[in-house]
Amino acid sequence: MLFTIRGLLVVLLAAWPAHADVGGHPEVLDGDTLEIAGERIRLHGIDAPERRQRCVVDGETWPCGAEASLALAARIADHRVECEETDTDRYGRIVAVCRIGATDLNAWMVAEGWALAYRRYAMDYTGQEAAAEADRRGIWRGKFVAPWEWRRGRRLADAGHRIDPQRPDCRIKGNISRSGERIYHVPGGRFYERTRIDPTQGERWFCSEREAVAAGWRRAR
Repeated sequence: MLFTIRGLLVVLLAAWPAHADVGGHPEVLDGDTLEIAGERIRLHGIDAPERRQRCVVDGETWPCGAEASLALAARIADHRVECEETDTDRYGRIVAVCRIGATDLNAWMVAEGWALAYRRYAMDYTGQEAAAEADRRGIWRGKFVAPWEWRRGRRLADAGHRIDPQRPDCRIKGNISRSGERIYHVPGGRFYERTRIDPTQGERWFCSEREAVAAGWRRAR
């Protein structure tokens, strides 16, 4: 009986998946993927914009996916990175929490607004995401599509409706509220990014606050 139990333990231990730790000087493949010594590592619990993904700030598109990759590469610089495996994904990549010393790079990317908490798989970084959104860091400065939605083909609406094609340098948004009040929003204002202008409803763009006030609009509080 003793031999049988020992034999069973040996079989179970041999079959138990071993979690590997990987360390070294990585190549940054994108905002949530590293390669160390030929091993691809997906950062646990986060999802960064894809390399080709673009976001919008003040009506202008910008390469937020490429910027996320550059931010991670700049943070790592020539430091050694240690990654602790938590899982493997369907592509066979190691899923890991990676650190430079005591700094959790996964958490840092979310806290700086360069990645979102990937709630489908983990809730580890929701606090960092909330702080980044509140401070409008990284992609939170403007409009973006969540990376997992972008991979499914979703894109931001055409930015054409976000500017006056006749006066592209005029960025003050003249909005009409549900009550009919005429309110203008300046770039950087609290509701500027979420405000959409529909000229067919009498809404318009202004080149200056003086122009907006003269037309009978008041500044958003």
